[in-house]
Parts: sequence; structure tokens; C-alpha cells
Amino acid sequence: MAKLVSKTYGEALFELAIEENRLDEFLEEAELVLKVIRENPDFSALMNHPRIDMDEKVQVVENVFGNNLSAEVTGLMRLIVQKDRYDQVEEILTWFIDEVKQQKGIGKAEVVSATELSAGQKEQIEKRLLETTSYKQMEMSYQVDPSLIGGLRIRIEDRVVDSSISSRLYELEKDLLKIQLAR
Repeated sequence: MAKLVSKTYGEALFELAIEENRLDEFLEEAELVLKVIRENPDFSALMNHPRIDMDEKVQVVENVFGNNLSAEVTGLMRLIVQKDRYDQVEEILTWFIDEVKQQKGIGKAEVVSATELSAGQKEQIEKRLLETTSYKQMEMSYQVDPSLIGGLRIRIEDRVVDSSISSRLYELEKDLLKIQLAR
């Protein structure tokens, strides 16, 4: 159900952004709202509080976002509050942001390595990913996980390439367990 709600609201904003040729503007505003929400947990607690009247919540949205966002994005935030969907606002905005980035050819890659990668290594990985995918640009995030022992694990959307030593050892172990020793 939450997926359906986030897609419905996010898609409405996306279609409006395309119709009005304002993808970049709405993307920037959606990212700003998401940042405000994530950096201010008290704001979400206020917006989800059951004892605060709906009209007061709408007024808070108007006061916080009204002067800083377009009428359309402020209107979406107001609608989300009025329909009592604030608990799904992050999913709605994330759906919209992901859809805009997909439209613009921007991919997201998560790279996990056993040790910290140098700037040159990171640049090579990004270059290789752009060559082997249809994306025009990549948003890269890097993490270190010493349990990989060596190699990399790269995730782009639902695709994972795992060339880590730990996964190779695991596969080798599985293969060895399949072998039955002859007596």
C-alpha cells in the first residue's frame, strides 16, 4: 500500500514537472524538503502528532515551506498533510527524485571495498560504470567493509556485481561441500 501511495503522489508531481518543463526546479525543491525532514526529526514528530489539528499542521507546512518552494511543491506538501499521508512523505519524495534522475540518465552506484579507495581508483570505477551502463552520470557512494578481504561489491539499482574475495571463498566452500569423497 505504501508503495502505491508514494508512486501515486510522486507520479503526479513528476507529470506536472514534465508538463511545465520544471524537472530541475522541482527536483531541487524535493531534495531540499527531504533534507529538512531528515535533519529535523522534531519536525516529523510534530507533523505526525495525533493531538495537533490538521489545520495547524497545514499552517506549519505553509510557514516552513511556503516562501521557499514553488506553489506546486508546497501544494503537494499541503495535500500530503491534508490526506493524512505525512508518514509517507519521505517515500513520496524519494520516488519522485529517483524518477527524475532516471529521466535525466543519472544512476546511483554503491561501492563497497575491503579498504579505502584512492581518488584515482574511484575515478576509474565511475568511468568504467559509465562505459558499461546507459547512464550519462553516476552518483557514487563508497563504503569500507574489511570482511570482504579484497575486491569490490558494486550495486546499481537491483543489480549486484560481487568480486570480493569473501564471496569467492564462500562459493569455493559450497563447491567443496558438494564433492563426495569416494571410499
